[in-house]
Amino acid sequence: MKLLERGHEHPADAGTQHTVGACPHDCPDTCSLVTTVANGVALKVQGNPAHPHTDGVLCTKVSRYTERTYHPERLLHPLKRVGPKGSGQFEQVSWDAALADIAARLGAIAARDPQAILPYSYAGTMGLVQGESMDRRFFHRLGASLLDRTICASAGGEGLVQTLGGKVGMRVEHFAQAKLILIWGSNSIGSNLHFWRYAQQAKREGARLVCIDPRKSETAEKCHEHIALLPGTDAALALALMHELVVHDWLDHDYLARHTTGWPALRERALQWPPERAAQVCGIEAAQIRALAQAYGTTQPAAIRLNYGMQRARGGGNATRAIACLPALTGAWRHAAGGLLLSSSGQFPVDRATLQRPDLLAGRLARTINMSTIGDDLLRPASAGFGPQVEAVVVYNSNPVAVAPDSGKVVAGFAREDLFTVVLEHFQTDTADYADYILPATTQLEHWDIHVSYGHTDVLLNRPAIAPVGQAWSNTRIFRALAAGMGFDEPCFLDEDDTLCRQAYGDKVDFNELLAQGFSTLRLDAAPFAEGGFPTPSGRCEFFSERLAAQGLDGLPAYVANYEAAGASAAYPLAMISPPARNFLNSSFVNVTSLRATEGEPLLEIHATDATPRGITSGMMVQVFNARGEHLCRARVSERARPGVVNGLGIWWRKFGFDGTNVNQLTSQQLTDLGRAPTFYDCAVEVRPA
Repeated sequence: MKLLERGHEHPADAGTQHTVGACPHDCPDTCSLVTTVANGVALKVQGNPAHPHTDGVLCTKVSRYTERTYHPERLLHPLKRVGPKGSGQFEQVSWDAALADIAARLGAIAARDPQAILPYSYAGTMGLVQGESMDRRFFHRLGASLLDRTICASAGGEGLVQTLGGKVGMRVEHFAQAKLILIWGSNSIGSNLHFWRYAQQAKREGARLVCIDPRKSETAEKCHEHIALLPGTDAALALALMHELVVHDWLDHDYLARHTTGWPALRERALQWPPERAAQVCGIEAAQIRALAQAYGTTQPAAIRLNYGMQRARGGGNATRAIACLPALTGAWRHAAGGLLLSSSGQFPVDRATLQRPDLLAGRLARTINMSTIGDDLLRPASAGFGPQVEAVVVYNSNPVAVAPDSGKVVAGFAREDLFTVVLEHFQTDTADYADYILPATTQLEHWDIHVSYGHTDVLLNRPAIAPVGQAWSNTRIFRALAAGMGFDEPCFLDEDDTLCRQAYGDKVDFNELLAQGFSTLRLDAAPFAEGGFPTPSGRCEFFSERLAAQGLDGLPAYVANYEAAGASAAYPLAMISPPARNFLNSSFVNVTSLRATEGEPLLEIHATDATPRGITSGMMVQVFNARGEHLCRARVSERARPGVVNGLGIWWRKFGFDGTNVNQLTSQQLTDLGRAPTFYDCAVEVRPA
C-alpha cells in the first residue's frame, strides 16, 4: 500500500493539521512528536501524549524544532565552493549541475580505485531510512571504503555483546518500580529525560538513587548519593562491588549456577579487588564502596541505568563488561524492575541486509576506515597497508570537524585542496566550510522515516508534516539521484521512502499500526532474563567470554587504566572530560540562537583546589592545553568539578569558539580496549590563565 502523498495529508487550504512523527536525534528517549501545521507552515512541535513513553513531554532542544527548521541560516539551495578550502565561500548552483559534477568526479576516482571514496555519517538522524538505507546501497554498489561507525557507543556495545549477547536489557518503564537505582555515567536530566521521569517516580515511592559520575551533574545533585570517581575507573569500582558481594554472600547461587558461565574465575578476580584497592584507583572512600555494595546486595529489585559516558576511556569495553555482570550475581534479572539497561537497540528486529544491501559489494573486499581516526586517515598517503589515499569524502548526518577527536588533524585533513568533499547538511557547519559542494538536506519535519530506540522498545514512524523548505532534498532522494547519475540500474535504487519504511522491519512489525498511531510496542517479556535465555552463544550471562579469549584477549572483565590518567603526567596533571552541554546534542542545535544564548559560552568547570594554585578565578579566560593543541574558554570555579578533573562542557561549533577551536582540539585518536571506540574522556591537560 502506498503511503499517502504529502499533499493529500496537508493541503494548503485545510487549516490546522496535526502530524505524528518521531524525534530523530541521538538520544535514548526517541520521543513521539506531534507537529501542528497551518497552511503548510509548522507552528509548533510537541510531545505526543498518546505515546506512553513520551507522555506529551519534550526536551528543551526538540521543543524548539521549528526554530531549527525555519532558521534564517538554513541551507536552501545547492552550493559550490568558490574560495579556498575552509573559507566558507560558496555560490548557488542548480541541483542538476551539482549532481552531474559530483557523479563525474566520483566516477573518475572510482575508475582508479573506489576505495579512495569514503562515506562519513553517524547519528545526525537516527532514522533507518534517512540514515542507513539508500546511502549504504549507493556506497556498496560503488565499492567505496566502509566506515566503522564507532564514535559514540561501540565500546559499550561490544561489552554488552560479550557479556549479555547483544544490546539488550531491562525495559525502561520498569525502573519506576525499582527500590535501588544506580545511574552510572549519565546526566539523565539532560540526556535521558523520560528515564528520569521513571526514576523520580521510584524515588517518590521510596527508592534510593545513586549517581556514579566524575562530575557533580544536575542529576547527581538530585540523587541521594553521588560517587565522584575518577574518569575511566568504573571497572575497578564494579570489581570491588563484586568483592563485597562475594565476601558477604550477597549472591543468588541458583541464578549463578543455572544462568551464567565463568563464575569461579570471576569470583577469583573479584577477590583481588578489596574496596581499599579500588578506592585508591577511583579516588573515593572505601567506606563509600562498602555501603554501595551492601545496598546493591541486599535490595531487590535493584536496577542499573548505565550510559555511554563511562565507556569513553581506554578501558570502556571492560568497564561495561564488569558492570553488566553485576545483576547476574544478585539475581536482579529475576525481577522486571531489576537488571541493567545501557541500550535496547539489539531487541529491534531490523532487516538491515534488505535496507543496506551489502550484497551489492558483489564479493569485493572493501577496506574499513574507523571514523574515530579520521584525522590521521585523511592525512595518510597511499600504502600497501592502508590502500589508496582518501580522495573523496561524502559527509552526511555528521559534523566531523567539530565532533571527531584530535580536531587539529581533522581540520588539516579536510583542508586538503586535493580532497573532494560533498556535505549533505541543514546549515553551514564547521565541516560544510570545507566542502566542495553543500547539498541542502531535509529535516525530520520534511521526510518519511522509521526508527529504533536505544532507550525503550517502541518502533516509531515519522510522517512528513510540511513540504521541504526551499530546494532541500532528503538523503534518500540525493543518493537515488547520484546512483542514477552514475548509471546504477539495479531496481533497489528505485525504492521510494514508503517502500524503505516497510522493508526496515518486514512482517516483524505491524505497519498498519504504525500508520494508525505512529508507534508500535515490541512484544517482550517483562523480565526478559528471569530464567536466563541470554542471546549469547551459551544462552547464559558470560562472565568469561570464550570469544574474547579466542582473540588472545582477557576472557574476564578487567580494570584497564587510562592512557592519560589524572596526575600521571607532570606536564598535564589534570584529567579532562567533555560531557554534553544541556542545551545542545553533540553539535546539533548549537546554532539555534535561543539555545546557544541559554548555554552561554564555552566553559571549563574547575574545582577550587585546582584553580587557586593556578591563579584562576571564575569568569577568567583560560587556556586549556596539551601536546595536541590549545583551547580558549571561560573558567567557572565550581563544585561540579571534582579535584583533579576539569569539565569542558559541550561540543561547540569551532566557529563559535573564542579562538576557533572546541574541546576536541585536546582529545586523542587513541581507541578503547574493545569496540575500537574513541577515548574522549581519557584526556590529560593543563590549564593556565589566558
